Amino acid sequence: MGEIAFFDVETTTPDGAGRKFCLLEFGAILVCPRKLVEVDSYCTLIRPGDLSMVPPKRLSGITREAVAAAPMFEEVADQIFEILNGRVWAGHNIQRFDCPRIREAFAEIGRPAPEPIGVIDSLAVLNRGFGRRAGDLKMATLASYFGLGQQKHRSLDDVRLNLEVLKHCATVLLLESSLPQILPNRSTGSLEMVTRSRANGRSCGEEASRKSPPTSLGNHRAVPYKKDKLGKVMERAKDALHGAQGTRPLKTLLKHSRLLLR
Repeated sequence: MGEIAFFDVETTTPDGAGRKFCLLEFGAILVCPRKLVEVDSYCTLIRPGDLSMVPPKRLSGITREAVAAAPMFEEVADQIFEILNGRVWAGHNIQRFDCPRIREAFAEIGRPAPEPIGVIDSLAVLNRGFGRRAGDLKMATLASYFGLGQQKHRSLDDVRLNLEVLKHCATVLLLESSLPQILPNRSTGSLEMVTRSRANGRSCGEEASRKSPPTSLGNHRAVPYKKDKLGKVMERAKDALHGAQGTRPLKTLLKHSRLLLR
């Protein structure tokens, strides 16, 4: 298997019945599945056919002025096709949002869409394996839980954050399965899967809602490790991974998060 393509798209918000999403940004990184390191990247803003669909100002920085000078989708379609076609696709909630947007964009210019050889949807993976350990499965919540910084709602930043979140979640699951008496499984069950919200273009809060499931978990927030102990957990992870030399990192780590290639 070649590199895994982690990708993300940012879009306009359909306003009214019958209106479609329009791509505003595409970003992707190619990741070596044996070393889990980024080997290449590509990112571009995309100018929609109707600039009036883009708000004058968005907190993410993708403004009408910014995309006005960007290339149209047909001008970058070759690069996007080359990055995605024949690779494993990965991302957060991509099966319900990003994958359909890519296929729609290629259909609109009358070209065949790229096809994956497998899909890793980190939302589905973490829903099954990681559950409510961080409270919910929003990318922003998971990033904050692991101290990885804030989600920026920009394609390239978000896919890089996605990879780091997935590594951290898999490490916790690996440690729990390896040290059950010391680190018992603290999951309180999986979260109900939902689609992204259609309200994605006018604030980062709205953008976040389309990226991940809602936080309607009542007042319960399951956090398995105290803040001052999380660093110790990650240190143990380094020792565990050091002892796994000679194995395949992707298989060793992600099998504990019940990774499914479909």
